[in-house]
Amino acid sequence: MALTKNDRRLRIKNRIRKVVSGTETRPRLAVYRSNKEIYAQLIDDVTGKTISAASSRDKDISAAKATKSEVAKLVGKVLAEKALKAGVDTVSFDRGGYLYHGRVQSLAEGAREAGLKF
Repeated sequence: MALTKNDRRLRIKNRIRKVVSGTETRPRLAVYRSNKEIYAQLIDDVTGKTISAASSRDKDISAAKATKSEVAKLVGKVLAEKALKAGVDTVSFDRGGYLYHGRVQSLAEGAREAGLKF
């Protein structure tokens, strides 16, 4: 029996998480994508704390009337600005089992444009 789409994504996500982990100096940029929204967090896995987060549900981002990819790019830029204020400039990218395509790619490009390195 074939895996469902979600089971396949979770299997890929677990495989990625074995390799990618975040530290205080190089946190993990974790991405979660739903049908309507996109969320991103900078996580220090050593202490288990979230350094900063941004999502398409934030007031300043949700007010923008744009396509989902454009909103994802805005989320990446906002997260990068928060990260730079917190003193973080390098991250490990965790795409969460999603393909590096579409909204996930737009979020990464937005974060890179705003100054994050990964």
